[in-house]
Amino acid sequence: MIDIKSTYSEYIAETYSRNDLVIMKAKGSEAFDENGKRYIDLGAGIAVNILGYCDDEFADAVAKQARTVSHTSNLYYTEPQAHLAKLICEKSGMKKVFFSNSGAEANECAIKAARKYSWDKYGEEAGRNKIICLNHSFHGRTIATISATGQSEYHKYFAPFLPGYVFVEPNDIEAMVAEAKKGDVCAIIAEIIQGEGGVNLLNTNYIKSLQTISEENDLVLIIDEVQTGNGRTGKYFAYQNFDIKPDIVTTAKGLGGGLPIGATLFNDRLANTLTPGTHGSTFGGNPIVCAGAVSIVESIDDKLLDEVKAKSEYIFTNLRQCGGVKSVTGMGLMIGIETDKNAKEIVKLLADRGVLVLTAKTKLRLVPALNIPVGLLKEAIGIMKEVLQ
Repeated sequence: MIDIKSTYSEYIAETYSRNDLVIMKAKGSEAFDENGKRYIDLGAGIAVNILGYCDDEFADAVAKQARTVSHTSNLYYTEPQAHLAKLICEKSGMKKVFFSNSGAEANECAIKAARKYSWDKYGEEAGRNKIICLNHSFHGRTIATISATGQSEYHKYFAPFLPGYVFVEPNDIEAMVAEAKKGDVCAIIAEIIQGEGGVNLLNTNYIKSLQTISEENDLVLIIDEVQTGNGRTGKYFAYQNFDIKPDIVTTAKGLGGGLPIGATLFNDRLANTLTPGTHGSTFGGNPIVCAGAVSIVESIDDKLLDEVKAKSEYIFTNLRQCGGVKSVTGMGLMIGIETDKNAKEIVKLLADRGVLVLTAKTKLRLVPALNIPVGLLKEAIGIMKEVLQ
């Protein structure tokens, strides 16, 4: 057997600050290292393993499809892609979907569609191509999506960035209106909960105002649900908690259950904006990935969503009353915890005690599997409370 850590150091680009942990096997919400030590995982692969590790139905669907049709280009039709498209459109109320391989790609597609909608309707000479973004946002690591990301630390090293993006403070309705009325804007992009920005939930009035401002100025409203989608907040998509209807919704992470997928969903107005030759993806909608995603989406029913809400209430109640905790933010099972001490140090202390959590800015971040057993959740939160206090 190879020395895993030294092999990483020798052969893999050092783009991650990895925890000193080799995960050798995992099941459900439990992971085990090379020494057999057990960990309760409250990070779920950064909100990806929404049914935990190695869900049986997911694994069976993937294995079966791998032996049926593993890949074919998008020049042909496949059953898993059709099935997934129908499911996700029905759950979201959207009309059509484009499949890609990641959240960044899903957002790239949304940006292209918004600009093409404006070009088709108003013409190139109108100059309606800017996109309003929020400070503290995160939309991906490609050049286009970094350009749309409102965090200066992601803007180091890679300049020049793409033009066509303007930034306003979240929850500032007046600033959003002022930009929207300038006449050179085609879209607004926003996360309901700014995940990488610190797990900050936009306020309700502001979320509703985004739709109003978009409608009044004929802007495309893009809601980035890469992390918040697929049941994470107690609804299939986070925007459904606020009774708004975006023009475009993007998602990824939990949709694939561990396999790479992105999805860009369009409402009636944008459904036919992208036409043959205007966008594409070699691997987007891969049959194996789609078969796995079908099993994931079919599992997100009302019972599971009710469990998400109940577990969320348990976590919020316990941690808000915990010593050493300044605030608890977020929604559903996407939770940020501001503490008295350094978040990265607490991550290490928790790992030593057998609990895996993430960070977001200066906060701890919890995004466990939606189906984490209540007993495991209570055990993990109990350990967290001991460490935080």
